[in-house]
Amino acid sequence: MFQQIVTFFEKRSFGVCTYLAERLNISISKIRLFFIYASFLAVGFPIIFYILAALVLDVRHYIKKIRLWVWDV
Repeated sequence: MFQQIVTFFEKRSFGVCTYLAERLNISISKIRLFFIYASFLAVGFPIIFYILAALVLDVRHYIKKIRLWVWDV
C-alpha cells in the first residue's frame, strides 16, 4: 500500500522543488526539507504555495508546448 502511494507521487511530481533549487542555486534536499518543516510550522500554507506553483509551472509548460506546435506547421 505504501509503495503504491510513493509510486503515485513519483510519477506525478510537479518539479516545483527542482525548479526552485535550480533558480536559487540550492540543493533540492534543502528545498524539500524547507517545505516539510514549514508546513508543520505554518499549518499548511507552504502546501498551498506548492500546489499553486505546480499549477503555474504546468501552465507554463503547456504554453511552451503550444508555441512550439504552432511554429512546426
